[in-house]
Amino acid sequence: MLEVYPKKTKRKRGKQMLLNDPQTPKEIGANSRTVPGIITQRGCSYAGCKGVVIGPIYDILHITHGPIGCGWYSWLSRRNMTKIRAEGETNYLQYSMSTDMQEEQIVFGGEKKLKEAIREAYEEFKPKAISVYATCPVGLIGDDIHSVCRDMKKELGINIFGFSCEGYKGVSQSAGHHIANNGVFKNMIGLDDTPVEAKYKINILGEYNIGGDAWEIDRILRLCGIHIIGTLSGGVSYDEICNCHMADLNVVMCHRSINYMAEMMETKFGIPWFKVNFIGLEGTKKSLRKIAQYFGEKELIDRVEEVIAAEMAEVRPVVQDVRKRTEGKTAALFVGGSRAHHYQDLFQDMGMKVISAGYEFAHRDDYEGRDVLPHIKVDADTRNIEELEVEQDTERFNLRNTVERKKSLEDSGFDFSDYEGMMRQMAKDTLVIDDISHHEMEKLIELYHPDIIGSGIKDKYVIEKMGVPCKQLHSYDYGGPYAGFKGAINFFKEVDRMTSTKVWKLVRAPWHEDASGEASADAELANASV
Repeated sequence: MLEVYPKKTKRKRGKQMLLNDPQTPKEIGANSRTVPGIITQRGCSYAGCKGVVIGPIYDILHITHGPIGCGWYSWLSRRNMTKIRAEGETNYLQYSMSTDMQEEQIVFGGEKKLKEAIREAYEEFKPKAISVYATCPVGLIGDDIHSVCRDMKKELGINIFGFSCEGYKGVSQSAGHHIANNGVFKNMIGLDDTPVEAKYKINILGEYNIGGDAWEIDRILRLCGIHIIGTLSGGVSYDEICNCHMADLNVVMCHRSINYMAEMMETKFGIPWFKVNFIGLEGTKKSLRKIAQYFGEKELIDRVEEVIAAEMAEVRPVVQDVRKRTEGKTAALFVGGSRAHHYQDLFQDMGMKVISAGYEFAHRDDYEGRDVLPHIKVDADTRNIEELEVEQDTERFNLRNTVERKKSLEDSGFDFSDYEGMMRQMAKDTLVIDDISHHEMEKLIELYHPDIIGSGIKDKYVIEKMGVPCKQLHSYDYGGPYAGFKGAINFFKEVDRMTSTKVWKLVRAPWHEDASGEASADAELANASV
């Protein structure tokens, strides 16, 4: 994979590839700048902030401030699904709103046009809140979107706030996640102290409801008697986020995009958090049991076991049928968030072996575990991002007596605020690749011949032109849900169909044609003309 690169690039990329040892994970070169021109899968800070964390909140009106080039992405193309909560509400996810900056605003500034856009949007839609997102030119010319938002908040009387998520900040969309977490915490969390009437109250952080995943998780938890106040940020409303500090527990799905929020909510409100995974049968069962163990009541623990038994009765025959065809097949996974880790569980459920995996925008702790956090050197790109100073809320910190509960569980061996990372759960000598390039993907296919690859839209069709099926795991290729038990059934059937068909052996990309093939085709065309 590395032989084609110049010496400097080869040395840098070599640090981002390793053969895994789950007992003693090696240091990997994650969260470093992508080599220019290498054709990465990564997105920008704006994509991480607007597209991932804030964008799925359906009743905030989202305005992208910048030229129209970024406007299409502001339409939110990730298939985040939502349901209207009350009559008369509007789902703003179906709209694409941009200030459409022109050359005049680039020269003289775009703050006036942003004010006009906010005023016009409010008059048209009367939203509860408006969020504004800065793109690269806005940061370069120095528009102060935050002062504009403060002025318009006073004028219109609704919550209006901005995100300085210019695409060039940080090394990837991960910077945008951090910026978004800070903005949500400052401008939404804790605004509504209305009590929530439920015995077991939790938030699910880092679940963006692509293809309906969050709805399937909610269905299972409701069967168990567990109430979700807010899912940050998929299928969630502005009011739910303002009220989610009333939860007793935060559980984290996507560690990279939302761990900042979990830590800040624990510091300010005393809400403990731990990592869960509702992707895969074993992950779902383990997560449900851990939540029940946290609350510690026999009624809930018994109910969780009843739900697991009932759901597995439906799943088991599907798994047994599918494994007849998928047992022993191989897969590779290169996806953002925690998905390159989580989806390994689903492939293992099918008897498939993951031979290689990596993240697009991970930090070292996502690979090696959070115990390496004290040893990670803070670089200039990371210093670009604001670190909030969060203090304990003296009035609302210990509403739920979580401090005592957390300590007693920790004394019994229960893990909080922890993530052991992807590499500790991967098999020995599997290939780990951070921020994989197109060239590396092609060499991986050539050398490893995986039966299927889980990846993103940027390389999906290149992979399939090489005769390998690609399960697009950023927006699910119009499929899903894949979370929970019913989601697992959907995934098993789709992967079985994709890996069992013989059509991939017939695929021949244009660049595979040799000279004789081209000559033959020219001759046939000439004969047809005659």
